[in-house]
Amino acid sequence: MSIRDAGFLSRSRILAVVTSRPFLTFAIVALVWIVASFVSRGFGAYGHLRYLVELAAVIGIVAAGQTFVVIAGGIDLSVAAIVTVAAVGLPLFAIDADPTGLTPILAVLAMTTAIGLVNGLGVALLRVHPMIMTLAMATFLQGLLIIIAGGSAVTAANPLVSWVGNARPLGIPAGILVWVVISVVVLVVMHATPFGARLFAMGAGPLAAKLSGVPIASTTMAVYGISGFMSGLAGIIVLGMNGQGYVGIGDPYLLASIAAVVLGGTSILGGLGTYAGSIPGAILLVTITALITVVNASPGWRSILFGTLILALLLLSGREAARR
Repeated sequence: MSIRDAGFLSRSRILAVVTSRPFLTFAIVALVWIVASFVSRGFGAYGHLRYLVELAAVIGIVAAGQTFVVIAGGIDLSVAAIVTVAAVGLPLFAIDADPTGLTPILAVLAMTTAIGLVNGLGVALLRVHPMIMTLAMATFLQGLLIIIAGGSAVTAANPLVSWVGNARPLGIPAGILVWVVISVVVLVVMHATPFGARLFAMGAGPLAAKLSGVPIASTTMAVYGISGFMSGLAGIIVLGMNGQGYVGIGDPYLLASIAAVVLGGTSILGGLGTYAGSIPGAILLVTITALITVVNASPGWRSILFGTLILALLLLSGREAARR
Protein backbone atom coordinates (compact mmCIF):
# COMPACT_ATOMS: atom_id res chain seq x y z
CA MET A 1 0.00 0.00 0.00
CA SER A 2 1.38 3.40 -0.97
CA ILE A 3 1.67 6.39 1.34
CA ARG A 4 -1.05 8.14 -0.67
CA ASP A 5 -3.43 5.19 -0.26
CA ALA A 6 -2.70 4.99 3.46
CA GLY A 7 -3.38 8.70 3.84
CA PHE A 8 -6.64 8.38 1.93
CA LEU A 9 -7.79 5.51 4.13
CA SER A 10 -6.81 7.45 7.24
CA ARG A 11 -8.80 10.50 6.11
CA SER A 12 -11.76 8.30 5.22
CA ARG A 13 -11.78 6.74 8.67
CA ILE A 14 -11.56 10.13 10.37
CA LEU A 15 -14.41 11.44 8.21
CA ALA A 16 -16.51 8.36 9.05
CA VAL A 17 -15.98 8.93 12.77
CA VAL A 18 -16.66 12.69 12.60
CA THR A 19 -19.90 12.20 10.65
CA SER A 20 -21.15 9.30 12.77
CA ARG A 21 -24.22 9.82 14.95
CA PRO A 22 -22.40 9.13 18.27
CA PHE A 23 -19.75 11.76 17.48
CA LEU A 24 -22.37 14.29 16.38
CA THR A 25 -24.37 13.65 19.56
CA PHE A 26 -21.26 14.22 21.69
CA ALA A 27 -20.62 17.44 19.72
CA ILE A 28 -24.18 18.63 20.37
CA VAL A 29 -23.75 17.94 24.10
CA ALA A 30 -20.54 19.99 24.16
CA LEU A 31 -22.18 22.83 22.20
CA VAL A 32 -25.23 22.92 24.47
CA TRP A 33 -23.00 22.96 27.56
CA ILE A 34 -20.95 25.87 26.17
CA VAL A 35 -24.01 27.91 25.20
CA ALA A 36 -25.78 27.17 28.50
CA SER A 37 -22.68 28.26 30.43
CA PHE A 38 -23.01 31.73 28.91
CA VAL A 39 -26.78 31.89 29.32
CA SER A 40 -26.90 30.67 32.94
CA ARG A 41 -24.16 31.52 35.41
CA GLY A 42 -22.90 28.41 37.16
CA PHE A 43 -24.29 25.96 34.59
CA GLY A 44 -20.80 25.15 33.32
CA ALA A 45 -19.29 24.70 36.78
CA TYR A 46 -17.56 21.36 37.26
CA GLY A 47 -19.81 20.39 40.16
CA HIS A 48 -22.97 21.04 38.14
CA LEU A 49 -21.78 19.21 35.04
CA ARG A 50 -20.69 16.30 37.23
CA TYR A 51 -24.17 16.23 38.74
CA LEU A 52 -25.75 16.13 35.25
CA VAL A 53 -23.57 13.19 34.25
CA GLU A 54 -24.47 11.44 37.51
CA LEU A 55 -28.17 11.76 36.64
CA ALA A 56 -27.44 10.65 33.08
CA ALA A 57 -25.74 7.52 34.44
CA VAL A 58 -29.10 6.08 35.51
CA ILE A 59 -30.67 6.75 32.11
CA GLY A 60 -27.54 5.43 30.43
CA ILE A 61 -27.63 2.14 32.33
CA VAL A 62 -31.32 1.60 31.50
CA ALA A 63 -30.54 2.56 27.90
CA ALA A 64 -27.78 -0.07 27.81
CA GLY A 65 -30.35 -2.84 28.12
CA GLN A 66 -32.74 -1.02 25.80
CA THR A 67 -30.00 -0.75 23.16
CA PHE A 68 -29.48 -4.51 23.17
CA VAL A 69 -33.21 -5.10 22.75
CA VAL A 70 -33.70 -2.49 20.02
CA ILE A 71 -30.70 -3.65 17.96
CA ALA A 72 -32.13 -7.18 18.12
CA GLY A 73 -35.38 -5.88 16.64
CA GLY A 74 -37.50 -5.51 19.78
CA ILE A 75 -38.43 -2.92 22.38
CA ASP A 76 -38.84 -3.06 26.16
CA LEU A 77 -41.67 -1.00 27.65
CA SER A 78 -41.30 -2.60 31.07
CA VAL A 79 -37.99 -0.94 32.01
CA ALA A 80 -39.63 1.77 34.15
CA ALA A 81 -41.62 -0.80 36.12
CA ILE A 82 -38.52 -2.95 36.63
CA VAL A 83 -36.57 0.07 37.92
CA THR A 84 -39.38 0.60 40.44
CA VAL A 85 -39.42 -3.10 41.37
CA ALA A 86 -35.73 -2.91 42.27
CA ALA A 87 -36.05 0.35 44.22
CA VAL A 88 -39.13 -0.77 46.16
CA GLY A 89 -38.32 -4.47 46.39
CA LEU A 90 -34.77 -4.32 47.72
CA PRO A 91 -35.83 -3.54 51.34
CA LEU A 92 -37.93 -6.72 51.27
CA PHE A 93 -34.72 -8.74 50.84
CA ALA A 94 -33.00 -7.22 53.87
CA ILE A 95 -30.89 -9.90 55.57
CA ASP A 96 -29.42 -9.09 58.98
CA ALA A 97 -26.80 -11.83 58.64
CA ASP A 98 -25.16 -9.99 55.73
CA PRO A 99 -23.67 -6.71 57.02
CA THR A 100 -22.26 -5.85 53.57
CA GLY A 101 -25.71 -5.66 51.97
CA LEU A 102 -24.53 -7.65 48.94
CA THR A 103 -26.98 -10.55 49.28
CA PRO A 104 -30.14 -8.40 48.92
CA ILE A 105 -28.63 -6.67 45.88
CA LEU A 106 -27.84 -9.99 44.19
CA ALA A 107 -31.35 -11.22 44.99
CA VAL A 108 -32.94 -8.13 43.43
CA LEU A 109 -30.74 -8.34 40.32
CA ALA A 110 -31.64 -12.02 39.94
CA MET A 111 -35.32 -11.12 40.25
CA THR A 112 -35.21 -8.32 37.67
CA THR A 113 -33.18 -10.49 35.29
CA ALA A 114 -35.83 -13.21 35.67
CA ILE A 115 -38.53 -10.66 34.80
CA GLY A 116 -36.60 -9.82 31.64
CA LEU A 117 -36.26 -13.50 30.78
CA VAL A 118 -40.04 -13.91 31.10
CA ASN A 119 -40.43 -11.03 28.63
CA GLY A 120 -38.04 -12.79 26.28
CA LEU A 121 -39.88 -16.07 26.73
CA GLY A 122 -43.16 -14.46 25.72
CA VAL A 123 -41.62 -12.79 22.69
CA ALA A 124 -39.52 -15.71 21.48
CA LEU A 125 -41.62 -18.78 22.24
CA LEU A 126 -45.18 -17.49 22.56
CA ARG A 127 -44.68 -15.09 19.63
CA VAL A 128 -46.25 -12.18 21.49
CA HIS A 129 -45.32 -8.81 19.99
CA PRO A 130 -42.58 -7.12 22.09
CA MET A 131 -44.68 -4.01 22.71
CA ILE A 132 -47.65 -6.05 23.93
CA MET A 133 -45.57 -8.45 26.03
CA THR A 134 -43.50 -5.80 27.80
CA LEU A 135 -46.45 -3.44 28.26
CA ALA A 136 -48.46 -6.26 29.84
CA MET A 137 -45.51 -7.06 32.11
CA ALA A 138 -45.23 -3.40 33.12
CA THR A 139 -48.94 -3.26 33.94
CA PHE A 140 -48.71 -6.44 36.01
CA LEU A 141 -45.68 -5.19 37.94
CA GLN A 142 -47.27 -1.80 38.64
CA GLY A 143 -50.36 -3.48 40.06
CA LEU A 144 -48.24 -5.81 42.18
CA LEU A 145 -46.20 -2.90 43.53
CA ILE A 146 -49.34 -0.99 44.51
CA ILE A 147 -50.60 -4.02 46.43
CA ILE A 148 -47.27 -4.56 48.20
CA ALA A 149 -46.13 -1.00 48.88
CA GLY A 150 -49.33 1.01 48.50
CA GLY A 151 -48.63 4.73 48.46
CA SER A 152 -45.90 4.67 51.08
CA ALA A 153 -42.20 5.12 50.47
CA VAL A 154 -39.72 2.47 51.61
CA THR A 155 -36.13 2.85 52.73
CA ALA A 156 -33.28 0.36 52.77
CA ALA A 157 -30.56 0.43 55.41
CA ASN A 158 -28.07 -1.10 53.00
CA PRO A 159 -24.49 0.18 53.20
CA LEU A 160 -23.60 -0.89 49.67
CA VAL A 161 -26.67 0.81 48.19
CA SER A 162 -25.85 3.98 50.14
CA TRP A 163 -22.27 3.83 48.86
CA VAL A 164 -23.35 3.50 45.23
CA GLY A 165 -25.77 6.40 45.60
CA ASN A 166 -23.62 8.81 47.59
CA ALA A 167 -19.91 7.88 47.55
CA ARG A 168 -17.38 10.04 45.69
CA PRO A 169 -14.21 7.98 45.08
CA LEU A 170 -11.52 10.37 43.81
CA GLY A 171 -14.21 13.05 43.62
CA ILE A 172 -16.24 11.06 41.08
CA PRO A 173 -19.76 9.83 41.98
CA ALA A 174 -19.86 6.05 42.33
CA GLY A 175 -22.84 5.91 39.97
CA ILE A 176 -20.70 7.37 37.18
CA LEU A 177 -17.96 4.80 37.83
CA VAL A 178 -20.53 1.99 37.63
CA TRP A 179 -21.75 3.47 34.33
CA VAL A 180 -18.22 3.57 32.94
CA VAL A 181 -17.69 -0.12 33.76
CA ILE A 182 -21.08 -1.04 32.29
CA SER A 183 -20.33 0.97 29.15
CA VAL A 184 -17.02 -0.79 28.52
CA VAL A 185 -18.56 -4.24 29.04
CA VAL A 186 -21.56 -3.45 26.81
CA LEU A 187 -19.43 -2.09 23.96
CA VAL A 188 -17.12 -5.11 24.07
CA VAL A 189 -20.01 -7.58 24.12
CA MET A 190 -21.87 -5.72 21.40
CA HIS A 191 -19.01 -5.24 18.95
CA ALA A 192 -16.37 -7.84 19.76
CA THR A 193 -18.21 -11.08 20.50
CA PRO A 194 -20.25 -13.63 18.50
CA PHE A 195 -23.26 -12.73 20.66
CA GLY A 196 -23.07 -9.14 19.45
CA ALA A 197 -22.86 -10.28 15.84
CA ARG A 198 -26.01 -12.37 16.36
CA LEU A 199 -27.84 -9.31 17.68
CA PHE A 200 -27.20 -7.30 14.54
CA ALA A 201 -28.07 -10.27 12.33
CA MET A 202 -31.39 -10.75 14.12
CA GLY A 203 -32.29 -7.09 13.89
CA ALA A 204 -31.38 -6.83 10.23
CA GLY A 205 -33.39 -9.91 9.21
CA PRO A 206 -34.75 -12.53 11.62
CA LEU A 207 -35.49 -15.07 8.89
CA ALA A 208 -32.06 -14.75 7.29
CA ALA A 209 -30.45 -14.94 10.74
CA LYS A 210 -32.38 -18.10 11.56
CA LEU A 211 -31.37 -19.71 8.27
CA SER A 212 -27.76 -18.78 9.06
CA GLY A 213 -27.89 -20.72 12.30
CA VAL A 214 -28.52 -17.91 14.79
CA PRO A 215 -30.39 -19.27 17.86
CA ILE A 216 -33.25 -16.78 17.74
CA ALA A 217 -35.12 -17.92 20.87
CA SER A 218 -32.15 -18.03 23.24
CA THR A 219 -30.70 -14.77 21.91
CA THR A 220 -34.06 -13.01 22.30
CA MET A 221 -34.39 -14.25 25.88
CA ALA A 222 -30.82 -13.13 26.58
CA VAL A 223 -31.33 -9.54 25.40
CA TYR A 224 -34.48 -9.12 27.48
CA GLY A 225 -32.70 -10.70 30.44
CA ILE A 226 -29.89 -8.16 30.01
CA SER A 227 -32.46 -5.36 29.86
CA GLY A 228 -34.03 -6.60 33.09
CA PHE A 229 -30.63 -6.75 34.78
CA MET A 230 -29.69 -3.21 33.66
CA SER A 231 -33.03 -1.79 34.79
CA GLY A 232 -32.63 -3.52 38.15
CA LEU A 233 -29.14 -2.09 38.57
CA ALA A 234 -30.44 1.38 37.70
CA GLY A 235 -33.21 0.97 40.28
CA ILE A 236 -30.65 0.16 42.98
CA ILE A 237 -28.64 3.27 42.10
CA VAL A 238 -31.81 5.40 42.13
CA LEU A 239 -32.66 4.00 45.57
CA GLY A 240 -29.20 4.92 46.81
CA MET A 241 -29.35 8.44 45.35
CA ASN A 242 -32.84 9.21 46.68
CA GLY A 243 -32.59 7.33 49.98
CA GLN A 244 -36.03 5.81 49.44
CA GLY A 245 -38.11 4.03 46.86
CA TYR A 246 -41.78 4.47 45.98
CA VAL A 247 -44.25 3.38 43.34
CA GLY A 248 -43.59 5.38 40.17
CA ILE A 249 -39.95 6.23 40.90
CA GLY A 250 -38.91 4.56 37.65
CA ASP A 251 -41.50 6.22 35.40
CA PRO A 252 -39.20 8.92 33.95
CA TYR A 253 -36.82 6.31 32.56
CA LEU A 254 -39.09 4.69 29.95
CA LEU A 255 -39.23 7.51 27.39
CA ALA A 256 -35.76 8.70 28.39
CA SER A 257 -34.18 5.30 27.66
CA ILE A 258 -35.86 5.02 24.26
CA ALA A 259 -34.97 8.61 23.38
CA ALA A 260 -31.33 8.08 24.37
CA VAL A 261 -31.12 4.99 22.15
CA VAL A 262 -32.60 6.54 19.02
CA LEU A 263 -30.87 9.87 19.62
CA GLY A 264 -27.56 8.02 19.59
CA GLY A 265 -28.19 6.62 16.11
CA THR A 266 -29.61 3.17 16.85
CA SER A 267 -32.38 2.33 14.39
CA ILE A 268 -35.66 1.67 16.17
CA LEU A 269 -36.29 -0.97 13.47
CA GLY A 270 -33.25 -2.97 14.62
CA GLY A 271 -30.05 -4.21 13.05
CA LEU A 272 -28.17 -0.93 13.15
CA GLY A 273 -26.68 1.12 15.97
CA THR A 274 -24.26 1.22 18.87
CA TYR A 275 -24.29 1.92 22.58
CA ALA A 276 -21.57 4.50 21.95
CA GLY A 277 -24.38 6.75 20.73
CA SER A 278 -26.74 6.03 23.63
CA ILE A 279 -24.12 7.39 26.08
CA PRO A 280 -24.13 11.00 24.81
CA GLY A 281 -27.84 10.63 24.12
CA ALA A 282 -28.48 10.12 27.84
CA ILE A 283 -26.30 13.10 28.77
CA LEU A 284 -28.05 15.32 26.21
CA LEU A 285 -31.50 14.42 27.56
CA VAL A 286 -30.49 15.29 31.13
CA THR A 287 -28.95 18.55 29.89
CA ILE A 288 -32.17 19.50 28.10
CA THR A 289 -34.15 18.78 31.27
CA ALA A 290 -31.76 20.98 33.27
CA LEU A 291 -32.14 23.82 30.77
CA ILE A 292 -35.92 23.60 30.99
CA THR A 293 -35.58 23.95 34.76
CA VAL A 294 -33.17 26.87 34.45
CA VAL A 295 -35.56 28.89 32.25
CA ASN A 296 -38.45 28.09 34.64
CA ALA A 297 -40.49 26.39 31.91
CA SER A 298 -43.34 24.06 32.80
CA PRO A 299 -42.32 20.40 33.34
CA GLY A 300 -44.82 19.59 30.64
CA TRP A 301 -42.43 21.02 28.09
CA ARG A 302 -40.01 18.20 28.86
CA SER A 303 -42.61 15.61 27.88
CA ILE A 304 -43.52 17.59 24.76
CA LEU A 305 -39.86 17.92 23.81
CA PHE A 306 -39.07 14.24 24.44
CA GLY A 307 -42.15 13.13 22.50
CA THR A 308 -41.33 15.41 19.56
CA LEU A 309 -37.72 14.27 19.60
CA ILE A 310 -38.68 10.59 19.55
CA LEU A 311 -41.20 11.12 16.73
CA ALA A 312 -38.65 13.02 14.64
CA LEU A 313 -36.01 10.37 15.18
CA LEU A 314 -38.49 7.60 14.35
CA LEU A 315 -39.24 9.31 11.05
CA LEU A 316 -35.52 9.66 10.39
CA SER A 317 -34.95 5.98 11.22
CA GLY A 318 -37.76 5.02 8.85
CA ARG A 319 -36.20 7.00 6.01
CA GLU A 320 -32.78 5.49 6.68
CA ALA A 321 -34.29 1.99 6.71
CA ALA A 322 -36.03 2.66 3.40
CA ARG A 323 -32.67 3.48 1.81
CA ARG A 324 -31.05 0.28 3.07
